[in-house]
Amino acid sequence: ATTSSPPMSRLHFLGFLWCVAALGQAAAAGPVVIDPGTHHLGTPGFPEWQEFEGRTPHGRRLDLTFEARKNETPHTLFLRQWQVKYSWAVLLNDRRLGRLATIDTRLVHDLPIAKGLLRDGANKLSIVAPKATDDIEVGDFWIAPGPRKTALGQARMEVSVRDAIPCRITVTDEKGHLAALHSGKTDTLALRPGVAYTGDGSAQLGVLPGRYTVYASRGFEYGVAHTQVTVAAGETAVVPLEIRREVPTPNLVACDTHIHTLTFSGHGDSTVEERMLTIAGEGIELAVSTDHNHHADYQPAAVKTETSQHFTTVIGNEVTTKTAHFNAFPIEPDSPLPNHELSDWTQLMQAMRAVPGVRVITLNHPRDDHTSFTPLDPEHFNPVSGAHLGGKPYTFDALEVVTSAAMQSDIMQLYHDWFAMLNHGTRIAAIGSSDTHDVSRFILGQARTYVVCPDDAPANIDVARACESFRSMRAYVSMGLLTRMSVGKKYTVGDLATGLGDTFEVTVNVLGPSWVRADRVELYANGQRIRQREITPGAAIVKADVTWHLAKPTYDLYLVAIATGPGIDAPFWDIPRSYQPKWKRHVPRVQGATNPIWIDADGDGQHTSPREYARREIQRAKGSLANVIAALKPYDQAVAAQAASLLHEAGHDPRSGPLGQALKPAAPVVRAGFDTYAATLPAAKK
Repeated sequence: ATTSSPPMSRLHFLGFLWCVAALGQAAAAGPVVIDPGTHHLGTPGFPEWQEFEGRTPHGRRLDLTFEARKNETPHTLFLRQWQVKYSWAVLLNDRRLGRLATIDTRLVHDLPIAKGLLRDGANKLSIVAPKATDDIEVGDFWIAPGPRKTALGQARMEVSVRDAIPCRITVTDEKGHLAALHSGKTDTLALRPGVAYTGDGSAQLGVLPGRYTVYASRGFEYGVAHTQVTVAAGETAVVPLEIRREVPTPNLVACDTHIHTLTFSGHGDSTVEERMLTIAGEGIELAVSTDHNHHADYQPAAVKTETSQHFTTVIGNEVTTKTAHFNAFPIEPDSPLPNHELSDWTQLMQAMRAVPGVRVITLNHPRDDHTSFTPLDPEHFNPVSGAHLGGKPYTFDALEVVTSAAMQSDIMQLYHDWFAMLNHGTRIAAIGSSDTHDVSRFILGQARTYVVCPDDAPANIDVARACESFRSMRAYVSMGLLTRMSVGKKYTVGDLATGLGDTFEVTVNVLGPSWVRADRVELYANGQRIRQREITPGAAIVKADVTWHLAKPTYDLYLVAIATGPGIDAPFWDIPRSYQPKWKRHVPRVQGATNPIWIDADGDGQHTSPREYARREIQRAKGSLANVIAALKPYDQAVAAQAASLLHEAGHDPRSGPLGQALKPAAPVVRAGFDTYAATLPAAKK
């Protein structure tokens, strides 16, 4: 084995042909090349993504005829695939072999061919579409004599990562596809095409002969090592790699509060043992089990896989109802399940909080449609006022503003929803999580939350203290970046900043590993962007140190900082496409956000929300709409929007009538608040 230099086109495939030709009885029939081309399949006229626009797909089914001999032993079909979202059937001579892997990433997929399934003479391979619209690319079909263990046993890699730390090993072939892998030690690895999670930094992998790039990574806080390796038939490539921690996170605990397993949720592909390897391999320190309507204890599996020293497990439950999905944690062992048949959120919150131990409840992927219900759609939520249209105010503790397995087309939409809730006066923390059900289709901990809590002993995280940080909003949302903020060099997220002078200093610090770039940092006050700084993208760990000086307003507000940057499409951390896309462009972005710092500008020792300020001014006006509008002038758009909401609830239409007349001389900021709220209302009847 050698470290290779220039690319060798088709070396992977030609080397494979050479090796199987050298096999004994198992290879007597020789390899069968079905079709080396690439085929675009989908529904003509309905491109799923921008990349497919202007292209005419072959159709919704591919049938390839090829010559072969009857196989007296099991064989293996190999193929390349890309952008497979739904379940495509693979048939051989009209008998099902299996399905394409449901994953967007480019990869080499393999399926077993049972003894006798091939015929002497003409054979037919078919790829058959599901009912859903799905544009895919598939091709480079070939059949290897023998089972996959034989085909993938002729060349080997022995990968070892220095210091024997848990990590993810990613292997791509010369075309950049995740490679077909085999290992005889699957009990110590979580193995999928091109991906091996290991608890001790080592992996013995069988591959097709060829040229590969091998990566080692360990989530957000670590650098990435990679090397190129060429391995021929009969060879074993020794691949030593070293990764180092790059992003300092003292007294911050890396949390993924939304994790599933096939074992307990019944779907996805990760067993509970494999899940432990992915938790350790992505550097998560507090892992909350959230299998659907199930109290799952991951600790026995952590002990079994010898990963328990790397993280603390927490029993949780994704309470999966017809009207939303909520995570509740921590849960004491052997506790009763809450009633997931409840649809009234007030009753549901009471049921979840009654479960012994529960201290935190999160609303999950709130813009996603499940069972024809979307928690934050206009039927249930006003995105400007932040009002829960179902009745009583929201009482959950945290909102997923980024869910890496359920990405939004507009990454800012959920932040704006959250801002609206804060403006309404609801104290809800912003969090990030993965919602992964799989080993590698979606990456555990890709979106995560850092909570303020001692982290020097990952196996013994103070769970009660971590939960208190969630509840008090002492948390940071991270998906590729960690954004921190202070006010007056004293106050940080979750704090009430008091005693500020006429001007005060806001400092924002953006961190990220060397393989991530940032290009923008923004500062929001009451949900409105008030400052922005462009960042020169670079590999430095400190992406930005920005200081702004703000004039103290006459009213309270809250500040949130958000940094973003170009998305990652590298195979070890590929950002997924939108789960339920609103447009066909895939524009991934990394992101990092703070929770609020509450600014006590009026000096009364507490924070007053925009809605409360609006309520006070309406009460002071004693029924005079003109006085309300005049009194709102010193405030910002958020207060004006809340005033519009309150007046509308009192029977006034902000688009017409007396209120419409009163708005004519309004200050621009007041008009903007009312117009933004009015845009959320149903069209007036003619």
